[in-house]
Order: sequence, then C-alpha cells, then structure tokens
Amino acid sequence: MIDSTTQAQLYIADQRGCSQSSFFRSYHTFNFGQYANEHRAPFGGLQVLNDDTLGPGNRLSVTVDNDTAVVLIPLVGGLEFNSPVASGFLEAGQVQTLWLAKGMRYEVINPYETELINFVQLWIASRSTNSGLSVIDLTNTNQLLPAFAFNPLKDGTPTAGLGFIGRFDGRAEGIYALKNPKNGVFVFVLSGVFEVQNRLLHERDGLSLMNIQGAEVDFEALSNDALLLLLEVPLHS
Repeated sequence: MIDSTTQAQLYIADQRGCSQSSFFRSYHTFNFGQYANEHRAPFGGLQVLNDDTLGPGNRLSVTVDNDTAVVLIPLVGGLEFNSPVASGFLEAGQVQTLWLAKGMRYEVINPYETELINFVQLWIASRSTNSGLSVIDLTNTNQLLPAFAFNPLKDGTPTAGLGFIGRFDGRAEGIYALKNPKNGVFVFVLSGVFEVQNRLLHERDGLSLMNIQGAEVDFEALSNDALLLLLEVPLHS
C-alpha cells in the first residue's frame, strides 16, 4: 500500500548547526543559539535536540527561555549535573529529566581529568513540575524501553508525550503504535544504522513524522548494537 498521508522530514547529521569553543562542541538538530535555518524549526513541543561534547574538567551552564523539560542522556562517559530541582551523576543507561521554569539555570559538568564526554540534551516545552531519573536496562535488546514522559495533561487523560530508547541487533524489526494518533513522532539514531518508514538513517540522523498512516511507525536495525531514540510528540499545546 502506498503511504500518501505521512509527512516526513529528514535531519541529516552532517547538515546540523554547530557551535564550539576550545572545550565544548554542540551539534544542533533544531535552531539554537546563533544557528537559524528556516527548515530547522522546532517539532511540536520538541524545541531542542543538541548532541554535545564537553572537554575534561569543564562545565556547561545554560538558562532556559521558557518552562521546559530538560532531558539529559549520557552516551560516552558519565556527567554531573546541577540544577535548582535536582543534582547528581549520570552514566550511560540513565536518563534525567529536569522540569525547569523560565529563567532557571542548570549546569552539566565533565568530572574526568583527561576524557571527553558526549551526551544528548532535549528541551521540551512543558508546564509540568516533576523531575525524575530513569534507569534503562539496555541488555533487554530489540525493544523500545520507556525513558521519560512529558507534559502530562491536567484533566487526567494519558500523558501527552513519551520518550523511548532501544538497543537492537542487526535486522531486528519493530513497530511503534502511537498512543495518540494526532501526535507526531521524532526518531534520532544514537548509534548504528536504521531504516524507519522506508527511510535510511545513519548515526545522529533524525526523522520527523506527522499524519502517520495507521498511527504506526515501523523500523529495522541495519547494524548490530544499534541504538534508537524515539519520541511521541504533541504537535499542538
């Protein structure tokens, strides 16, 4: 069957924005800081997806412009973080959500003396007030594991947005069924190669999907130990 309804946009890794200093480098999937591109506007509530590398012993200090759920996902090495709502240490397999009000500041610190760290930061528009830590057992392969939820609705209906991470063997297939068919889906390849909705994605590529036919997203890992981040995103607040 030909899919004539789903709208898709690719975000190729080597076409991302970039800002850097002597100790820090950040690749921006969406517009951020001095990087502005008409084709890189936020995707619904997903405002920022930065792929960051921080040098040994250094720290990054950031202030959020609006009420925001900041999601920190360490990929290489661990990181320390400080904020008004929570502080601690994260390592691979852990995901921290910080619910910060407009104007709040948080820090990410590289605690190592000689090693770089690499992590992903998400900013998601949210009115919630809860923070939380998720521990993801990536030895449970070939499935999407819940990593975080965001922007709960006040009337008691199910959570509006969800995030998942999964590690997949080569040729492992999966289908994600949307909880709300009006939502969009954004996928980001943390490592390896995937085919998602018949589109080839390499490491650190992204793909947004709207008006998804059948409210299902199918994907297949094309390399071993491939790591996928998938978000179900409300497109309207």
